[in-house]
Amino acid sequence: MADEILFYETDWCWDCRMAKNVLDREKVAYRKINIDSDPEAARFVMDTNGGNRSVPTIVFPDGTILVEPGRDELITHLQSLGFI
Repeated sequence: MADEILFYETDWCWDCRMAKNVLDREKVAYRKINIDSDPEAARFVMDTNGGNRSVPTIVFPDGTILVEPGRDELITHLQSLGFI
């Protein structure tokens, strides 16, 4: 289990920007991983999402994963894990 939030993204993804805004506003630390420049990360995202390059794919320290979460879903999950 990782001890940090892993944030799989692309530069062009609007949903990624929204999710990063939530994390940044709430001062939640995370590690950005761009799947366009990291083939291993792209494979992980595709394996996790049935062959799709769905971003953001966010992996939390407890092993839970959110894929393309909405703002409210992300906030609720962060609250449930005690990040906010």
